[in-house]
Amino acid sequence: MLAMQRRMSRPFLVLLALPASAMGFALSVQIATLSWIMSTRYGLHLDEIGFVWAAGPLAGIVGQLLVGIVSDGVWLWHGRRRPFILVGGILSALMILALPSIGVISHALGAPTVIGVAITVALALDLSINVSFNPTRSIITDVTHEGSMRTRGYTWMQTVSGAFGVLAYAVGGAFDPETLIYVAAILVPLMSIVPSLLIEEPRELPHANVADDERGAGTGPGFAKLMSLLLPLWGILAYDLIAMGLKVAHLAAPGLLLETCCALATIVCVAVTLTARDRGVEFVREDLVEFRKVLAAHAFSWIGVQTMFVYMVGFLQARFPDLGALRTGSVLSYSFLVLSIVSTLMPLLALQPLTERFGQVAVHAGCLALMAAGYGAVYVAGHSPLAIYLLMALLGVGWAAIVSLPFAIMSQRVDQSRIGLYMGVFNLSVVLPQLFVSLGVGALLIRLEDKSVIFLISAASLALSALAWTFVRRQAGQELGARTAAPAAH
Repeated sequence: MLAMQRRMSRPFLVLLALPASAMGFALSVQIATLSWIMSTRYGLHLDEIGFVWAAGPLAGIVGQLLVGIVSDGVWLWHGRRRPFILVGGILSALMILALPSIGVISHALGAPTVIGVAITVALALDLSINVSFNPTRSIITDVTHEGSMRTRGYTWMQTVSGAFGVLAYAVGGAFDPETLIYVAAILVPLMSIVPSLLIEEPRELPHANVADDERGAGTGPGFAKLMSLLLPLWGILAYDLIAMGLKVAHLAAPGLLLETCCALATIVCVAVTLTARDRGVEFVREDLVEFRKVLAAHAFSWIGVQTMFVYMVGFLQARFPDLGALRTGSVLSYSFLVLSIVSTLMPLLALQPLTERFGQVAVHAGCLALMAAGYGAVYVAGHSPLAIYLLMALLGVGWAAIVSLPFAIMSQRVDQSRIGLYMGVFNLSVVLPQLFVSLGVGALLIRLEDKSVIFLISAASLALSALAWTFVRRQAGQELGARTAAPAAH
């Protein structure tokens, strides 16, 4: 195994991808089952389902950031990431098993409604997934060379993860969500434990060549530094904190005033971030100006895709009211199955060769623009399950890029010895938009009769993301040329 790791052979890259694939599989199970269970079995409304889904972003804020910071400095069981992968894999399997038993747990506890128990179970599941998600991605940076080899590592991560996502949605569509849950309870710990014991982690990680204060001085996890890194997300963060506080306190939001103020703040912060200059300093290995631009661009992507993941069940129920609960669940699973098939095939067949020719950033922006067009097409032409399946294939192109390319782009702009910290901060560009979708978009949709607006929101978000990515500077000599310095894969 050590010889395979040194050569970075294809079997090793597949093995390296399995722990992240296990967490992706667990997340696919949650996507395929949670909204369906909440809607059809317990009768929750869309805004209540959104509130249950808010548990995930909250877990991500705490779990991935904290675990990332801790895993950078720990060494236990001959690994930096290994302890968290092992524990997270086992806990995730246990929490997945709790999903179909939410009603039983609620009854046993004497809870007046299931929503509190549902939030608790969802939060526990997401915390378990997030304990491992950061380390499973960080370990790829730890053991791969910067440049083409690292891109190949994350490409294989998406390919393997996508294959298991296909399995998840195929099982959910062909059988039922509960069967999928029991399959996941076996595969998730198996895919987490075995590979993490076979991968040899480096005891020491290289440090970045930091040019000045802006590009890395004081990159520790202090609050001031963290807030500086999160500049483009300040508006979204403010909305999440205020809206969550109002929700917990059972207070009504002040009309659209909160949304308007936070939207304006987001526009200002993102504009400042995207137009920032590097003050003429030549590119070095830690470039926090560009890192912030990546955060801004990636956040818009996740507003769009999370809106689809959480609320597509409402779209299907509104467009096809005669389907019934089981048929709706089947269409939902098959839709995400098509999405996963395309996102599995795209990285190796198209994204990797395209990035080698045109660069990661340009290819990623193009894929997101195509995804935005696909969302618009679903709104206009998605009037039959077959049409939705065909259009989900188009959306799979953008999804393939979102879950693979940003990791390679981001990891080459930060200090590798602190990749856990930066992976955690990077994850905030995912979870803060997710929380916004649960709180803000859910509250909007419950007031609208036309649920197809879900895909208009997604289309606008992906179009803004594609535009924002055009402001991210391509790294000369690393995006394209570095592949010549990386060892060839076998």
